[in-house]
Amino acid sequence: MKQQNAKFGIGEVVRHKVFPFRGVVFDVDPEFANTEEWWNAIPAEVRPSKDQPFYHLLAENADTEYVAYVSEQNLERDTSDEPLRNPHVQQIFVQERAGRYRPRQNFAH
Repeated sequence: MKQQNAKFGIGEVVRHKVFPFRGVVFDVDPEFANTEEWWNAIPAEVRPSKDQPFYHLLAENADTEYVAYVSEQNLERDTSDEPLRNPHVQQIFVQERAGRYRPRQNFAH
């Protein structure tokens, strides 16, 4: 597999291109690093390639907050400047400026 450079970094706020959710990046895998069961649960016609960065997000939609694992091809920068309400965001990050968070010094993932 070729070396991938992640487009988004830790603390960056992103949104899904297809589904209505957004979140802050708290970890990045240079390529797919989840289970085959998870992978096979994605319908084949929309399944992304494994050889790209995948992002761990503290995510939220209109109804709930959760952790998401998303391929780079399905993400874009969130430009809304809206603060995130996921309760874990404040445990892990300090809001640096609109659309960007900095990991707390005592946080190690």
